[in-house]
Amino acid sequence: MSINLYLEQSGLAAVLQGQETAIEQAVIALKKQLSVAAAPAVIWSYQVPELGEGGACSLFGQLADEPYDLAATLGQNEATTAALTQLTAVVQSYQQTNDSDWFGIYQKRQNPQGDTVLVKLAYFGAASRAEFPLTAEFAAISNNSNVGLTGKAKVINDVTAYLTAGGEYYTCDPKVLSEACLPLFNGKGELAGIIDAEAFKRQAYHTDALVRLVAICLVLPGLLPA
Repeated sequence: MSINLYLEQSGLAAVLQGQETAIEQAVIALKKQLSVAAAPAVIWSYQVPELGEGGACSLFGQLADEPYDLAATLGQNEATTAALTQLTAVVQSYQQTNDSDWFGIYQKRQNPQGDTVLVKLAYFGAASRAEFPLTAEFAAISNNSNVGLTGKAKVINDVTAYLTAGGEYYTCDPKVLSEACLPLFNGKGELAGIIDAEAFKRQAYHTDALVRLVAICLVLPGLLPA
């Protein structure tokens, strides 16, 4: 997908007007990093928070007894291992920017129960939920689900002010003060997943930080598992 088409389709055209060259340079830099990066270890299971009523996170730091088994959703084979290796390399590359305290890559796919959800494939930061339902009900409280349904980016640079103004917000970590959730589109322009970035400071996601995130969104679709 071209830069201009991505910006238009994601709703970021006005926010990043005139930044096309910067995004292109960021894409080139990311691809170069990935081409020379050592293959990272792939994580096939990870801890997740205990979920409470309505599927929301329960008390912060309270973890479920069983880790999430990513292999059960993806199938553990050579192709999925190669894909997760690349996605993990993207996560590690982005972590070096210090833009965010938490970052995750999610793909739209069916879980073992047959539900269409956003599945977290790779991330850094505190334990967080593995799947986000793609339903209108859950999208009303979750930026991830909302972006996963609408394909429109959601950027909140002051979570406290957003909540005070009456905005709905899915909170798993009360330290988060800024969030940027951006869509991923496949070659046909269809929603393929999202990325979610969170910071423990306000006003974290403006021009330069968003340029880096958009570059990731342009590279990732070609790396997602089939």
